[in-house]
Amino acid sequence: MSTNQPPAVRRRSTVRSLLRLWPYARTARWRIAGSTAAALLASTSVLAVPVVLRRIVDGPIARHDLAALWPLVGVLLVLGLAEAGLFCIRRVIVARPLARVETAMRGDLYAKLQRLPVAFHDRWASGQLLSRATSDMFTMRLFLAFPLVFLIVNSTVFLIGTGLMVALDWRLALITLLPFAPLVWLTHHFEQRYSAAARTAQDQNGDLATVVEESVLGIRILKAFGRHRTMAQRFAAQARELRGTELHKARMLSDLWAVIVGLPELALGCALALGAVRVADGHMSVGTLVAFLSTALALRWPVESLGWLIAYANEAATATDRFFEVLDEPEPADTPAAAPGTGRDEGIRLTGVHFRYPDAPDGDPDLLRGVDLHVRRGETMALVGATGSGKTTLTALLPRLYETTAGTITLDGTDIRDLPRPRLRELVSVAFEEPTLFSASVRENVLMGAPDAGDDRLAAALATAQADFVGRLPAGTATQVGEQGLSLSGGQRQRLALARAVVGDPPFLVLDDPLSALDVHTEALVEQALRRVLAGTTALVVAHRPSTVLLADRVAVLDGGRITAVGTHQELLAASAVYRELMTGEAAPVPEGSSVR
Repeated sequence: MSTNQPPAVRRRSTVRSLLRLWPYARTARWRIAGSTAAALLASTSVLAVPVVLRRIVDGPIARHDLAALWPLVGVLLVLGLAEAGLFCIRRVIVARPLARVETAMRGDLYAKLQRLPVAFHDRWASGQLLSRATSDMFTMRLFLAFPLVFLIVNSTVFLIGTGLMVALDWRLALITLLPFAPLVWLTHHFEQRYSAAARTAQDQNGDLATVVEESVLGIRILKAFGRHRTMAQRFAAQARELRGTELHKARMLSDLWAVIVGLPELALGCALALGAVRVADGHMSVGTLVAFLSTALALRWPVESLGWLIAYANEAATATDRFFEVLDEPEPADTPAAAPGTGRDEGIRLTGVHFRYPDAPDGDPDLLRGVDLHVRRGETMALVGATGSGKTTLTALLPRLYETTAGTITLDGTDIRDLPRPRLRELVSVAFEEPTLFSASVRENVLMGAPDAGDDRLAAALATAQADFVGRLPAGTATQVGEQGLSLSGGQRQRLALARAVVGDPPFLVLDDPLSALDVHTEALVEQALRRVLAGTTALVVAHRPSTVLLADRVAVLDGGRITAVGTHQELLAASAVYRELMTGEAAPVPEGSSVR
């Protein structure tokens, strides 16, 4: 698997990227609107404080009327309690629906990953996908819960506060608002630079997750070869890169905050000086100056938060882009149910099959270059070939884990491209050479091959695979096997994978060297039981050893991307130098006059 992420798509504008969240966010739109309204009421209640202060200073304080002071103090207390209560309500009403939004998005991402072809997963590092399903999802939900709301609220509060300052004294308001134009230009410039840094950090976070995942899954190899320090150095190097990017983001944000905080403070100081002069000249009351300064101070949070809100909006936009990069991946088109085959072409037939991996270098020949092969109905065909000849790839074409580059594959006369994938994978059961087990019970792992099978079929499949060790596990078939089945031996994992392949009595069976991890005694027992299964199915078996070849009725030799010989084991030993070398290691001359179909 590649550890490099696919190239990033061309960067969209922040707004356009965030608008793609609307289909998900619309289910919580009224709660988001209610949260925004509560936050807006809470924030505007703060703007009412300067009006009350003006009344207090120019009224009871100026006249030394304590009796008139206490009602106004009560108003301030009510405004403070209202602000606190409204902000509490804002968080309560939006938490649950946005959690549902995140759940829906994560579910869609997971379902999409299940539908995408194996070729997609070959290109993408698992850590990159994991980071999209975790940290990116959290970033998008938090944006909907907080930055989105306060981008609206703070902008509205700023406009209302500006109007209030102009009403109090337009001269002081003009001085206070002078930094607004350079701040707009600065934030636009900041947004462009910060977007690139945020995307880099998120991608580096995905790469780091890949290193952690590989280290955990491969911990036995790392320890066995003493390479844990090398992996630790690799982790440290990538962590330093991520740290550097995060510090670069922090420096950009600190520079922006320095200007966002500094310029308004400078303007406010100038306004204070002019206001003091106007009060001294009698052109402004003390209460009006107090109200103006209180309003300006109340607008500090909307202005100072601008940098953080824009920064987080950009992070949410890049997280959204990364999320939709996966959702936008084209899925292989499925097909309606096909009519049954004519019966004239029973079994498995490959005609002119070509295949090359999507990331193969230009100019390289196809891995499979015109494979023609017919496995008769009820027949077991062994497929042999040198390492790297494409045997495993060929078997992956039957259940359409990969798509052929050219040519056709039919099952009982029906082109597999005309079969819906769920139906095709009911017909074709596969056991891979490298068995994969999941963090589930033995029963759940085996019955993935036939979810509706009962205990009798489960027991029969385990018996066929000679998986009698299951009865000695602590909880039998209910025993949890652990991640990747690492609590079991290689042979035990392979036998459970074989049981999974045969439990559903599939009409077509594809086995990729299913006995490679077994000892000689167990292999003989499995072969004996497997013959009974193979007698009732059409099977293609990748084989590397003569003992596995002898399970088959005929053998096909894959060499140079083509089927070069088909025959029985004895016929091929006599007629095919390639086959003889694969089975015995001896390359003897082919007898003249021999013929193998």
